Amino acid sequence: MTKINVAVIGASGFTGLELIKILINHPGFELVYVANSEGGMRLSELYPALVSVFDIDIKKADAKEVAQNASLAFLALPHKTAMGFAKELLELGVKVVDLSADYRLKLETYEKHYCSHQDKEHLNEAIYGLPEFFREKIKKTTLVANPGCYPTATLLGILPFCKYIDENYPIFIDAKSGVSGAGKKCTDKTHFVSIDENVFAYNPMMHRHEPEIKEKMKIVSRGIEYDVNFIPHLLPLVRGEMCDIYCRLKDDIEPYEYLKEFYKDEKFVRIFNKPVEMKSVAGTNFCDIFAKKSNSNLYICSTIDNILKGSSSGAVVNANIMSGFEEDMGIPVIAYVP
Repeated sequence: MTKINVAVIGASGFTGLELIKILINHPGFELVYVANSEGGMRLSELYPALVSVFDIDIKKADAKEVAQNASLAFLALPHKTAMGFAKELLELGVKVVDLSADYRLKLETYEKHYCSHQDKEHLNEAIYGLPEFFREKIKKTTLVANPGCYPTATLLGILPFCKYIDENYPIFIDAKSGVSGAGKKCTDKTHFVSIDENVFAYNPMMHRHEPEIKEKMKIVSRGIEYDVNFIPHLLPLVRGEMCDIYCRLKDDIEPYEYLKEFYKDEKFVRIFNKPVEMKSVAGTNFCDIFAKKSNSNLYICSTIDNILKGSSSGAVVNANIMSGFEEDMGIPVIAYVP
């Protein structure tokens, strides 16, 4: 197999490292370019765990240099920074998988919750990178907007039920994530003495992932506006994510059998008839889902590894699809247990 040269821009963050770890042994991709905002050092200096495993010069990110070396780039950059870099790469003929929020939302929604958009042309061309629902479009695109971790877990749990959900009742999402989901930079909330032996909600009912979830539900349901209430929590864990979803059904269905049939052809969604746990998906690209109803009330529990299925391994799956590879090529499936 002739390998495709790829680049990782934003090597210093957790998602950048996870991308590198996957791409090192990927049979279809050759990691030839790694960059951050500064450059000037070896990858093994930044991550001593990679000594004697894989090493490369870390460059100061430059779009023209990327285009000279790679045909596909992963952008593990903050929002606003990503769109400027993606715009340059796309104009130079480089395919892009963007892990930021810059291309996930429609213009009006994005600018309401983030900032003014600097690449409106490509925003309209971007495909939301949830293969279970948008696979055919991902195959043909040059720009994938990789979903956020909370939307990934939530949407995989709730989208199959859209046509059965009673939109006259609110939907509540009680979400919990490991600290890696908050990023690498230490804050008052992620400091060890704050998070150790502690759990707390942050940005309840106003988190930026709420409009992302609402927008994609509206698309899949073909125009239905749902009252979505999203409450995220931070857990004293490194990785892992669980989204507990509560809604009301308008039709009588058996959730377990329905989900088994709905996801029967999906390699990375596993359906259980007993409650799921984060440990079983940590280190993998799986999403484990459990659903149960009581009368017309529906409970859905969806678990993922927030920096893999919710970010980096999900991004490589999208790149596999864009490149004509099998979706599971090079993707981690063995959980970190015990």
